[in-house]
Amino acid sequence: MEARQLEYFLAVVDQGGINAAARALHLAQPSLSQAIRALERDLGSNLFHRVGRKVMLTEAGHALVEPARQVVHGMDFARASVESVAGLTTGRVEIATMPSQSVEPLSSMISRFTARRPGVAVVVRAAFTAKHVLDMVRTGIAEIGMLGSSEPTTASGILMTPVGKQRFVLVVPPDNPFPPGVAVGHEQLAGQRLIVGQEGTGMRRLVDEIRAAGVDLTIAIETEYREAILPLVLKGAGMAILTDAWTTLAEAAGARVLQLDPPAYLHIALARRIGPLTPAAREFLSAAVDRPKL
Repeated sequence: MEARQLEYFLAVVDQGGINAAARALHLAQPSLSQAIRALERDLGSNLFHRVGRKVMLTEAGHALVEPARQVVHGMDFARASVESVAGLTTGRVEIATMPSQSVEPLSSMISRFTARRPGVAVVVRAAFTAKHVLDMVRTGIAEIGMLGSSEPTTASGILMTPVGKQRFVLVVPPDNPFPPGVAVGHEQLAGQRLIVGQEGTGMRRLVDEIRAAGVDLTIAIETEYREAILPLVLKGAGMAILTDAWTTLAEAAGARVLQLDPPAYLHIALARRIGPLTPAAREFLSAAVDRPKL
C-alpha cells in the first residue's frame, strides 16, 4: 500500500465517483481505476460497490477513510514542516465553515492571514451545520473548522477556541410592517411568513423555539442555500432570521435589519483536532485570534 493510492482512494470518496476524481487529480480514468483495484488487492477487500458509473463505499471502505486521511495528513504535515524551514511562503490551509460564519468573522481572519502569508493558499469548504463542521475536522477533510451553535460546543478529540458571539437579527423587505429602529418581539412575528434554513442550523432552531412558544408564524420556504435567503427576502417571499454577520450585505442590498427582543445568540468557535498542525494551519490560528486593537 502506498500513500499515493490512499490519496486516490480519498479523491474518489470526496468527489463521489471515479470520473470526477480522475478530473480532480488530472489523471486518466483507466489509470485511476487500476490504482483503486490494486489497492483493493493489497487490502484483500472491495472498497466500493460499483453501481453503473457511481460508487458507494463498502463496510471496508468506510473503515479505511479515517486511517487514510491520517496517513495523507501526516504526509502533508511532513512536507509542510520541511518547506517551512525556509519560511512559510507556500502551502495551503483548509477550513470548513458554516455559511454565516464565512461572511464574518472568517473573512476578516482570512484577510489578516493572507496579509501575513500571501503565498499560502486558503481553501474554504462548505458545511451547513455544526455537526458537519466537526465531522469534516475529525475525518481530516479540513484542518480547521469554524462553527456557530446555540450553546458552547464540546466534542471528543476536538480542541475548541471560542472567538465571540453573533446576535440573531430579523431581515425584512423594505415594505414590512415594523417601524425602523425598533426591536421586534417574538409575538409580533405571528402571522408572518419566514424563510428558514434546514434543521440543525441555529437560525432554524430559533424559529422552531419561537413556534413552540405558541407564536403562529408560517415557515414559507426552507432552503439549504443560505445565499438564496436575502434575494428571497428582497422579492417579498418572506422575512428571515439571520445572524448579524449579514447586516452589512442585507442593508446594502436594500433590506431592513431589525433587532429581536429578547435577543438570542450563536457562540462562534474554531475547531481543530488534537495533535500537530501544519505550519500554515498554526499560522492561520494565530492570525485568527489576533484581533486588531480598536
